[in-house]
Amino acid sequence: MTELALIIDFGSQYTQLIARRVREMQVYCEIVPADLTAEQIAAKNPAAIILSGGPESVFAPNAPQLDEGLWELNVPTLGICYGLQLLTQHFGGKVEPGKLREYGAARVHQDQEHALLENTADASQVWMSHGDHVAEPPSGFQVILRSKNGLIAAIAHPEKSVMGLQFHPEVSHTEEGQTYLNNFLFKIAGFKGDWTPTHFIEQTIDSVRKIVGKERVLLGLSGGVDSSVLAFLLHEAIGEQLLPIFIDNGLLRLHEARQVLDQFEHSNIKIKYHDYSGEFLQAVKGITDPEQKRKIIGRVFIEAFESAAKKYGAAAFLAQGTLYPDVIESGSVIGKSHTIKSHHNVGGLPERLNMTVLEPFRELFKDEVRAVGRALGVPENIIGRHPFPGPGLAVRCLGDITPEKLEVIRQSDHIFIQTLREFGWYDKVWQAFTVLLPVQTVGVMGDQRTFENVVALRSVDSMDGMTANWSRIPAELLAEAAEKIVNHVVGVNRVVYDITSKPPATIEWE
Repeated sequence: MTELALIIDFGSQYTQLIARRVREMQVYCEIVPADLTAEQIAAKNPAAIILSGGPESVFAPNAPQLDEGLWELNVPTLGICYGLQLLTQHFGGKVEPGKLREYGAARVHQDQEHALLENTADASQVWMSHGDHVAEPPSGFQVILRSKNGLIAAIAHPEKSVMGLQFHPEVSHTEEGQTYLNNFLFKIAGFKGDWTPTHFIEQTIDSVRKIVGKERVLLGLSGGVDSSVLAFLLHEAIGEQLLPIFIDNGLLRLHEARQVLDQFEHSNIKIKYHDYSGEFLQAVKGITDPEQKRKIIGRVFIEAFESAAKKYGAAAFLAQGTLYPDVIESGSVIGKSHTIKSHHNVGGLPERLNMTVLEPFRELFKDEVRAVGRALGVPENIIGRHPFPGPGLAVRCLGDITPEKLEVIRQSDHIFIQTLREFGWYDKVWQAFTVLLPVQTVGVMGDQRTFENVVALRSVDSMDGMTANWSRIPAELLAEAAEKIVNHVVGVNRVVYDITSKPPATIEWE
């Protein structure tokens, strides 16, 4: 049985980062909302609990609280920031509104020795972000770290395996943050750190075989990393019972349909290709609202998929490459999270499909799927492929969608990607693409005035898509890509580069 670290979320912007840090240590973890009952938490049988930070004050009228029964579970627990203040209040300590607030980098010094602090410096830089602070630790708890301002930075109970940090160990600004988390998980909670790609593959294959039995499984294959690795994994588990269907929605990149089919040519996986591009383009004709585009494309995909699937007879299961960030951004994991955008493969399946959904990657991040793919022997040209949204070029064509506009995006995207490859930058960035803006600008081409389209280049660096920084691509690369686009793509006279990170922006423009 897989060991579980449970992260209870109080709304911190860093909660997903805690999960990433834990997973990096080969410990399986899940994020759950703060309103779970103690019984629901106990049913998950966690080996450790981490209480996240949060934007609220513990003194706020509607401040999120924990089920008090959690403290009776006797599970090693680490509170971070808001989590520290909650545990302090529960055990009878004193939290005060901050007269002296601490934000940003700070130095902490050890007051007492503790397993949480092993292999860390006596004075270490951490990242603070709090107003309220612990004025007095609860009875029986020791102060183990203080900030240079004399404020309590960490407390621990020597017998209960309950402890808390006022700072954020999950962010890179905390120099020894990974060491604090490592100490908690391995020295205090006793994790083995055996959640590896091979372990995941073995567990998933066994689980799929038990669930599926002799039934057939349909898979909507896009050719991207997630669905492709899933195809290899399911084929390993159930062989010819897997039926991968590739729907061409007319919103793919240049020559992409052919490339997807070629990727699987040397495998034993038999792809079923169906062209529904006419149906998709007709359905989104004249639609400009981004969310409406996504919903229409999702609906038409299901209709097309259902139509194609009927050609092969009944299937009991539908497999999807849903990832953890998809679930989080769709508001499906964390109790008070907002839906940032709809994801084509998260929920919303009509009952008439009458199939059970299989989502083996639902708790994985993108880089973890890549690691699984490598362990399975998936070709590197699939593993290294940049992410591509389910709605395809529809969300890179701002405003209404026409075949002419799609051709501009295809040609400009192809040029940008080829330029990245020529400069050796394709594998250095997380994702790169072009966007056609609903804007015309004045230009001069061949001594004549032009009034034509603007194309934006977008390239980001990320680990899992939850956050992203814009790529610091060499100016020479950008200049060459822009020159080629303007010279070779009809209807474009201006190219710009997007230097916005996520947040505040999303990676895609729609």
